[in-house]
Amino acid sequence: MTYTQSTSIEFGAVHELDKKSANKVAFGALVGSVLEYYDFFLFSAAAALVFNVQYFTSGNATLAALASFATFGVGVAARPIGGIVFGAMGDRIGRRKTLMITIVGIGIITALIGILPTYAAIGIAAPVLLVLLRIVQGLFVGGEWSGALTLVVENAPLHLRARYAVIPLIGSPIGTILSSGGFFLVTIAISQQNFESWGWRIPFLLSLPLLLVAVYIRRKLEESPVFRQLEEAGELATNPVSTAFKHSWRQILIGMAASLLGMGGFYLVTTFCVWYGVNVLGYSRSLMLLGTIVAAVVEIFVILLSGRLGARFGSSRVILWGGIASAVVALPAFLLLTSGVPVLIVLSMTLAVATLSFPYAGTGAVLTGLFPARTRFTGVAVANNTAAMIAGFVPLLVTSLVAAAHDHWWPAALVLALISLITASAGAIAPKFSVDLPGFKH
Repeated sequence: MTYTQSTSIEFGAVHELDKKSANKVAFGALVGSVLEYYDFFLFSAAAALVFNVQYFTSGNATLAALASFATFGVGVAARPIGGIVFGAMGDRIGRRKTLMITIVGIGIITALIGILPTYAAIGIAAPVLLVLLRIVQGLFVGGEWSGALTLVVENAPLHLRARYAVIPLIGSPIGTILSSGGFFLVTIAISQQNFESWGWRIPFLLSLPLLLVAVYIRRKLEESPVFRQLEEAGELATNPVSTAFKHSWRQILIGMAASLLGMGGFYLVTTFCVWYGVNVLGYSRSLMLLGTIVAAVVEIFVILLSGRLGARFGSSRVILWGGIASAVVALPAFLLLTSGVPVLIVLSMTLAVATLSFPYAGTGAVLTGLFPARTRFTGVAVANNTAAMIAGFVPLLVTSLVAAAHDHWWPAALVLALISLITASAGAIAPKFSVDLPGFKH
């Protein structure tokens, strides 16, 4: 089957879609996305605040942090494998069925982390089990984001795809608000000793009721009309993974670069900066968590604005100029972070997250536009999750570089600027390699 045939089937399946059905699917995908990001960012915050104390014992705070961030990294290292497994599943048995599997897996694993005994209780088995749970969680996450995005895009009118493609991405700041907010409330409600002893488990256990809500809403969603048309025409890819790598390897590389800043930059500003602020600059946990929460609130509005800009000018341009803006503000943001003034510290995190959120918001429409419908789930999953694997080790890399620079912040600012320019370059070339769909502006 040629790309032209696939495009023809897709155009016939979606050109008469209305906003009502698109809104329903977008909301269902958003709820699941919130749970995904809530669970994933719980681990991010805990890696900076708790796991370095409760699961990795070391007399050196930096070494303990490196071990904790490495555990954070192995979760995203597993995401490309999950992307391949669940991406192929989504292109063969359907987007909706695959998303039900991934969301249940993510919720259960997060709850298990919440009841995992510490190093003091069971010794070396504690960090080993933590790593294993993180790996399994990463496998499920590998299929969730790309599946939710594909389902939303394929249920939206072509001229509004950029606007709807940002809806699942709002799950990131909402998940950040819920996870950081949960930790923030616990830290101010109980003593530091109780927080480190048992209080940190509360946000993890709250993933179970969120899971029940997500499953209830997901069950009511219908399958993508594009997938149904491909299935009825007998044109589903028999081996979507090999097909994607054979025919779309350039698109996978471009998708990886386009996705890098939205995740790698975000992990740097949230995970690394929280650790750096608390352990090197001596700021309070609550202040750094507050900075994360405020930045996430602003990010929601930036993402929504980016969707409108993408529909009007093309999401690839949003990625290009957003990446350039992020590179420009990297140095000023870290100068504000080290000022010691609480308002400026919160502003620094907000400024950095706001600028990198523009290209992050553009990835939804750009990535789904890079791949034909029959291998879209797989292509998006491989590109995004491979970028996530690289991004997941950014806190570890930056912590190492900063330690080598005697705890100075400049290596972190340099890494943020470099990642920003890589993503901006992807935005510049993405339209040339995208699928041509009438009515869709790349």
